[in-house]
Amino acid sequence: MSGYISLTYIDLVLASTFLILNGILSLWLRLGLERKLAIAALRMVVQLALVGLLLKSLFSILSPWLTLLVALFMVVFAGREVWARQERKLHGVWGFGLGTGTMAFAGAGITVIALTTMIGPDPWWTPRFALPILGMVLGNTMTGVSLALDSLHTAVVRERVAIEAQLLLGADRWQALRPVLRRALRAGFMPIINAMAATGVVSLPGMMTGQILSGVDPAEAVKYQLLVMFLIGGATGLGVLLATFGAVWRLTDEHHRLRLERLTKPKETV
Repeated sequence: MSGYISLTYIDLVLASTFLILNGILSLWLRLGLERKLAIAALRMVVQLALVGLLLKSLFSILSPWLTLLVALFMVVFAGREVWARQERKLHGVWGFGLGTGTMAFAGAGITVIALTTMIGPDPWWTPRFALPILGMVLGNTMTGVSLALDSLHTAVVRERVAIEAQLLLGADRWQALRPVLRRALRAGFMPIINAMAATGVVSLPGMMTGQILSGVDPAEAVKYQLLVMFLIGGATGLGVLLATFGAVWRLTDEHHRLRLERLTKPKETV
């Protein structure tokens, strides 16, 4: 069978009944999640509908500047999500800039390399290729960076006494913070490691499933999925490393002193 099967709005409504069932169960069990489920579902529908209209226009206009503008918006929004998911954040521009900058460098940089050397659309910035790949890379990098930074900031505060004791005994900032840095790196790497380990056995990734449903040969879909997973893994690892090392550098000074006043308090979390 070739081609794709078109879905109707009735199909989508029927699929949403399973989510509605979750909301009913939440009410019955008094979990308090029904409101969050409803808001998340509504936000998803609105965002995807707007994105669909936007992408349709971008595909027809084929403008490098509009493509760049949308890519920048995606990076900034991902940076805001990284900032918001941390219980303790760096004060000032560092709080938003560290996660955003590392994701822009890692995610956008690797996406550009993939478009210009591996995928090779003409032109290379064609939005039909550039924006979906950037979205997949950024989404996973965002998760890794936010987990790593949240783990690092929380651990530094929790283990302040032990870290400062090491510093007083003559250790430099990297030696004193090495244990918490390693745990933060593991936390950031774990989602993509789990995703790669389970791909093909436990789950069929969304991109591959979508291509197969649209009639693409499974072998070709596998190649594209492998390419995307390699890009995601590389961008996530690079972003996590840059973000955590940058946070360690910011939370200490040139005299190798711990500077926890540069972190917000948990009550300031949004």
